[in-house]
Amino acid sequence: MNLNALIVEDEANSRDILRNYLSKYCENVTVVGEAASIQEALQLINGNEPDLVFLDVEMPYGNAFDLLDQLPDRSFETVFVTAYNQYAIDALNNHAAYYLMKPINIDELIKAVEYVSEIKTKETALEDTILNAQLPKVEGKITLPQQDGFQVLNVADILYCKADDNYTEIHLEKKKILVSKTLKYFEEALSQFPFARIHKSYLVNVNEVIKYKKGKGGSVVVSNGRELLVSASKKKELLAYF
Repeated sequence: MNLNALIVEDEANSRDILRNYLSKYCENVTVVGEAASIQEALQLINGNEPDLVFLDVEMPYGNAFDLLDQLPDRSFETVFVTAYNQYAIDALNNHAAYYLMKPINIDELIKAVEYVSEIKTKETALEDTILNAQLPKVEGKITLPQQDGFQVLNVADILYCKADDNYTEIHLEKKKILVSKTLKYFEEALSQFPFARIHKSYLVNVNEVIKYKKGKGGSVVVSNGRELLVSASKKKELLAYF
Protein backbone atom coordinates (compact mmCIF):
# COMPACT_ATOMS: atom_id res chain seq x y z
CA MET A 1 0.00 0.00 0.00
CA ASN A 2 1.26 3.50 -0.83
CA LEU A 3 1.71 5.72 2.21
CA ASN A 4 1.86 9.51 2.41
CA ALA A 5 4.29 10.42 5.17
CA LEU A 6 5.46 13.47 7.09
CA ILE A 7 8.84 13.86 8.79
CA VAL A 8 8.80 15.88 12.00
CA GLU A 9 12.39 16.50 13.07
CA ASP A 10 14.20 19.69 14.12
CA GLU A 11 17.63 18.62 12.80
CA ALA A 12 18.03 19.14 9.06
CA ASN A 13 20.68 16.44 8.75
CA SER A 14 18.41 13.88 10.42
CA ARG A 15 15.56 14.82 8.08
CA ASP A 16 17.86 14.36 5.09
CA ILE A 17 19.00 10.92 6.24
CA LEU A 18 15.48 9.66 6.88
CA ARG A 19 14.15 11.09 3.61
CA ASN A 20 16.97 9.45 1.66
CA TYR A 21 16.49 6.10 3.40
CA LEU A 22 12.75 6.16 2.66
CA SER A 23 13.38 7.05 -0.99
CA LYS A 24 15.91 4.25 -1.41
CA TYR A 25 14.49 1.43 0.70
CA CYS A 26 10.76 2.13 1.08
CA GLU A 27 9.40 2.82 -2.38
CA ASN A 28 5.77 2.80 -1.25
CA VAL A 29 6.35 5.84 1.01
CA THR A 30 5.97 9.37 -0.38
CA VAL A 31 7.22 12.15 1.88
CA VAL A 32 4.64 14.91 1.40
CA GLY A 33 6.05 17.34 3.95
CA GLU A 34 8.63 18.05 6.61
CA ALA A 35 8.46 20.07 9.82
CA ALA A 36 11.09 21.32 12.24
CA SER A 37 8.76 22.29 15.09
CA ILE A 38 5.51 21.32 16.78
CA GLN A 39 3.63 24.24 15.27
CA GLU A 40 4.84 23.48 11.74
CA ALA A 41 3.94 19.83 12.22
CA LEU A 42 0.42 20.67 13.38
CA GLN A 43 -0.22 22.78 10.29
CA LEU A 44 1.19 20.10 7.97
CA ILE A 45 -0.83 17.30 9.54
CA ASN A 46 -4.07 19.26 9.39
CA GLY A 47 -3.40 20.18 5.77
CA ASN A 48 -2.27 16.82 4.41
CA GLU A 49 -4.08 13.99 6.26
CA PRO A 50 -0.99 11.75 6.24
CA ASP A 51 -1.02 7.98 6.66
CA LEU A 52 2.23 7.97 8.61
CA VAL A 53 4.21 10.50 10.66
CA PHE A 54 7.86 9.95 11.57
CA LEU A 55 8.17 11.88 14.80
CA ASP A 56 11.22 12.95 16.77
CA VAL A 57 10.57 13.26 20.50
CA GLU A 58 12.69 16.24 21.55
CA MET A 59 12.10 19.48 19.63
CA PRO A 60 12.24 23.20 20.37
CA TYR A 61 9.29 24.59 22.35
CA GLY A 62 7.74 21.22 23.08
CA ASN A 63 7.99 17.53 22.31
CA ALA A 64 6.21 14.82 20.35
CA PHE A 65 3.68 14.18 23.09
CA ASP A 66 2.65 17.85 23.14
CA LEU A 67 1.88 17.50 19.43
CA LEU A 68 -0.13 14.30 19.84
CA ASP A 69 -2.13 15.84 22.70
CA GLN A 70 -3.41 18.39 20.18
CA LEU A 71 -4.55 15.63 17.82
CA PRO A 72 -6.88 13.43 19.90
CA ASP A 73 -8.73 11.98 16.88
CA ARG A 74 -5.76 11.35 14.61
CA SER A 75 -6.07 8.66 11.95
CA PHE A 76 -2.38 8.42 10.99
CA GLU A 77 0.11 5.94 12.39
CA THR A 78 3.11 7.25 14.32
CA VAL A 79 6.69 6.00 14.17
CA PHE A 80 8.88 7.58 16.83
CA VAL A 81 12.46 8.31 15.80
CA THR A 82 14.68 9.29 18.71
CA ALA A 83 18.09 8.93 20.30
CA TYR A 84 16.51 8.43 23.72
CA ASN A 85 15.16 5.03 24.77
CA GLN A 86 13.51 6.35 27.95
CA TYR A 87 10.49 7.48 25.92
CA ALA A 88 9.51 3.98 24.80
CA ILE A 89 6.75 3.52 27.40
CA ASP A 90 5.30 6.97 26.72
CA ALA A 91 5.36 6.16 23.01
CA LEU A 92 3.39 2.96 23.57
CA ASN A 93 0.91 4.80 25.76
CA ASN A 94 0.42 7.24 22.89
CA HIS A 95 -0.34 4.38 20.49
CA ALA A 96 2.91 4.46 18.52
CA ALA A 97 3.11 1.88 15.75
CA TYR A 98 6.89 1.60 16.00
CA TYR A 99 9.87 3.02 17.91
CA LEU A 100 13.13 3.60 16.01
CA MET A 101 16.40 4.49 17.68
CA LYS A 102 18.96 6.84 16.14
CA PRO A 103 21.11 6.18 14.23
CA ILE A 104 18.38 4.56 12.17
CA ASN A 105 18.80 0.90 11.35
CA ILE A 106 17.62 0.36 7.77
CA ASP A 107 16.18 -3.09 8.48
CA GLU A 108 14.16 -1.69 11.38
CA LEU A 109 12.94 1.18 9.23
CA ILE A 110 11.73 -1.27 6.59
CA LYS A 111 9.97 -3.33 9.30
CA ALA A 112 8.26 -0.20 10.63
CA VAL A 113 6.97 0.75 7.19
CA GLU A 114 5.81 -2.80 6.44
CA TYR A 115 4.00 -2.92 9.79
CA VAL A 116 2.14 0.32 9.07
CA SER A 117 1.38 -0.79 5.49
CA GLU A 118 -0.27 -3.97 6.73
CA ILE A 119 -2.40 -2.07 9.22
CA LYS A 120 -3.45 0.60 6.72
CA THR A 121 -4.30 -1.96 4.05
CA LYS A 122 -6.52 -3.88 6.44
CA GLU A 123 -8.13 -0.73 7.83
CA THR A 124 -9.00 0.52 4.36
CA ALA A 125 -10.54 -2.82 3.44
CA LEU A 126 -12.61 -3.04 6.63
CA GLU A 127 -13.74 0.51 7.21
CA ASP A 128 -17.48 1.08 6.83
CA THR A 129 -18.17 -2.59 6.07
CA ILE A 130 -20.20 -5.06 8.09
CA LEU A 131 -17.68 -7.44 9.59
CA ASN A 132 -17.89 -11.19 9.76
CA ALA A 133 -15.02 -12.85 11.55
CA GLN A 134 -15.66 -16.24 9.90
CA LEU A 135 -14.98 -18.01 13.15
CA PRO A 136 -16.64 -21.19 14.41
CA LYS A 137 -19.60 -20.75 16.70
CA VAL A 138 -18.56 -20.49 20.33
CA GLU A 139 -19.70 -23.45 22.37
CA GLY A 140 -18.82 -23.66 26.03
CA LYS A 141 -19.57 -22.30 29.46
CA ILE A 142 -17.72 -20.24 32.02
CA THR A 143 -18.22 -20.09 35.77
CA LEU A 144 -18.40 -16.64 37.38
CA PRO A 145 -17.61 -16.52 41.10
CA GLN A 146 -20.17 -14.58 43.15
CA GLN A 147 -20.33 -13.62 46.82
CA ASP A 148 -23.09 -16.14 47.43
CA GLY A 149 -21.77 -18.87 45.14
CA PHE A 150 -21.26 -18.87 41.39
CA GLN A 151 -23.08 -18.28 38.12
CA VAL A 152 -22.68 -20.28 34.91
CA LEU A 153 -22.78 -18.45 31.57
CA ASN A 154 -22.70 -19.55 27.97
CA VAL A 155 -19.49 -18.06 26.57
CA ALA A 156 -21.31 -17.12 23.36
CA ASP A 157 -23.55 -14.75 25.37
CA ILE A 158 -20.60 -12.56 26.39
CA LEU A 159 -20.16 -9.53 24.13
CA TYR A 160 -17.12 -8.12 25.89
CA CYS A 161 -15.40 -7.78 29.25
CA LYS A 162 -14.32 -4.45 30.72
CA ALA A 163 -11.69 -3.92 33.41
CA ASP A 164 -12.74 -2.08 36.58
CA ASP A 165 -9.64 -2.06 38.81
CA ASN A 166 -9.57 -5.54 40.39
CA TYR A 167 -13.06 -6.27 39.12
CA THR A 168 -14.37 -7.08 35.65
CA GLU A 169 -17.68 -6.12 34.09
CA ILE A 170 -19.08 -8.95 31.94
CA HIS A 171 -21.30 -7.33 29.32
CA LEU A 172 -24.15 -9.35 27.86
CA GLU A 173 -26.73 -8.13 25.34
CA LYS A 174 -29.01 -6.47 27.87
CA LYS A 175 -27.14 -6.50 31.16
CA LYS A 176 -23.73 -6.60 32.82
CA ILE A 177 -22.35 -8.65 35.67
CA LEU A 178 -19.63 -7.40 38.02
CA VAL A 179 -17.15 -10.09 39.05
CA SER A 180 -14.33 -9.80 41.59
CA LYS A 181 -11.67 -11.03 39.17
CA THR A 182 -9.22 -9.07 37.02
CA LEU A 183 -9.50 -8.80 33.26
CA LYS A 184 -6.29 -10.81 33.03
CA TYR A 185 -8.10 -13.68 34.75
CA PHE A 186 -10.81 -13.69 32.07
CA GLU A 187 -8.28 -13.30 29.27
CA GLU A 188 -6.72 -16.57 30.42
CA ALA A 189 -10.05 -18.27 31.18
CA LEU A 190 -11.36 -17.45 27.68
CA SER A 191 -8.10 -18.10 25.83
CA GLN A 192 -9.50 -21.18 24.05
CA PHE A 193 -12.33 -19.09 22.60
CA PRO A 194 -12.18 -16.26 20.00
CA PHE A 195 -11.76 -13.41 22.47
CA ALA A 196 -9.25 -10.67 21.68
CA ARG A 197 -7.59 -8.31 24.14
CA ILE A 198 -7.99 -5.08 22.19
CA HIS A 199 -7.06 -2.62 24.94
CA LYS A 200 -5.86 -2.61 28.53
CA SER A 201 -9.53 -2.21 29.49
CA TYR A 202 -11.30 -4.47 26.99
CA LEU A 203 -11.52 -8.14 26.06
CA VAL A 204 -13.96 -8.62 23.19
CA ASN A 205 -15.80 -11.57 21.69
CA VAL A 206 -14.58 -11.30 18.09
CA ASN A 207 -17.78 -12.91 16.80
CA GLU A 208 -19.70 -9.91 18.19
CA VAL A 209 -17.61 -7.26 16.39
CA ILE A 210 -19.68 -5.78 13.56
CA LYS A 211 -17.70 -2.69 12.55
CA TYR A 212 -14.20 -1.21 12.71
CA LYS A 213 -13.46 2.53 12.78
CA LYS A 214 -10.10 4.07 12.00
CA GLY A 215 -8.46 6.39 14.53
CA LYS A 216 -5.28 6.80 16.55
CA GLY A 217 -5.81 3.29 17.85
CA GLY A 218 -9.10 2.70 16.15
CA SER A 219 -12.27 1.35 17.68
CA VAL A 220 -14.75 -1.44 17.15
CA VAL A 221 -18.52 -1.54 17.41
CA VAL A 222 -20.03 -4.66 18.94
CA SER A 223 -23.46 -6.10 18.25
CA ASN A 224 -25.24 -4.07 20.95
CA GLY A 225 -23.97 -0.82 19.40
CA ARG A 226 -21.30 -0.11 22.00
CA GLU A 227 -18.04 1.35 20.65
CA LEU A 228 -14.79 0.13 22.25
CA LEU A 229 -11.31 1.59 21.88
CA VAL A 230 -8.51 -0.43 20.31
CA SER A 231 -4.89 0.10 21.34
CA ALA A 232 -2.42 0.56 18.49
CA SER A 233 -0.32 -2.29 19.87
CA LYS A 234 -3.35 -4.62 19.67
CA LYS A 235 -4.71 -3.42 16.33
CA LYS A 236 -2.83 -5.76 14.01
CA GLU A 237 -3.75 -8.81 16.09
CA LEU A 238 -7.43 -7.87 16.04
CA LEU A 239 -7.56 -7.09 12.32
CA ALA A 240 -6.02 -10.48 11.55
CA TYR A 241 -9.32 -12.11 12.56
CA PHE A 242 -11.01 -10.46 9.57
